[in-house]
Amino acid sequence: MEIRKVGVVGAGQMGSGIAHVFSLAGYDVLLNDISADGLSRALSIIDRNMERQVSRGKISAETKAAALARIHTTLTLTDIAKTDLVIEAATERETVKQAIFEDLVPHLLPHTILTSNTSSISITRLASRTDRPERFMGFHFMNPVPVMQLVELIRGIATDEPTYRTLLGVVERLGKTAASAEDFPAFIVNRILVPMINEAVYTLYEGVGSVKSIDESLKLGANHPMGPLELADFIGLDTCLAIMNVLHDGLADTKYRPCPLLVKYVEAGWLGRKTDRGFYDYRGEVPVPTR
Repeated sequence: MEIRKVGVVGAGQMGSGIAHVFSLAGYDVLLNDISADGLSRALSIIDRNMERQVSRGKISAETKAAALARIHTTLTLTDIAKTDLVIEAATERETVKQAIFEDLVPHLLPHTILTSNTSSISITRLASRTDRPERFMGFHFMNPVPVMQLVELIRGIATDEPTYRTLLGVVERLGKTAASAEDFPAFIVNRILVPMINEAVYTLYEGVGSVKSIDESLKLGANHPMGPLELADFIGLDTCLAIMNVLHDGLADTKYRPCPLLVKYVEAGWLGRKTDRGFYDYRGEVPVPTR
């Protein structure tokens, strides 16, 4: 099946990044959000990030202008249904994602493929709330989308081969690399990455090291480009907690128990960069560790 028009549900950090890379690859993109301000902010971020690519010689000014012209926005969710491929990139809460797919189903074109950018939730379970589980897949982009090379492709139990092959072709056209993952909690990347972050929070919680010493130890001792607590702030502590809860509930193993300190930060609303406070305080000129 040929994909020409792509609908993206959610204009946050992930949704705007997905719209960015699809428009650059020549797809027509319809970006949806519940907030007009959210859509305006997303377009501004896409414009700014593409301008950065122009300044670095990665794309031309003409390519940028053509890509931006291919992005359209809507506040009406059902408008998204008239696309060839839907990518849901809403908040990492299963009830929210289920409601989106249930609202879309009555309006979908017969051939439309449904996907979710979920980083941890069961694809089989999400697909079961639709009329086309055979044309439903996990389509998990990494953050920041324009920079990161990997896309996880996750088949639900009913996903058919043509759907999988179609999305493989889409990933290739985007210039990215696909990794096929089985439909188990958190798939590949977050099954490994987020428990490591959770362990770093436990290390902080138990007083083994400070925020600064933990991050410096992993950067200098394991050659990580970013410390685990700094990375948690970048991802969003609420997202990290949601993924740990999915792992803990789905695999019933105590090794996935979220650290109480992670829970406390989320309860305080200290979610990382997006709220200007997490394991670092970002309200000044230089980030300052909060512990």
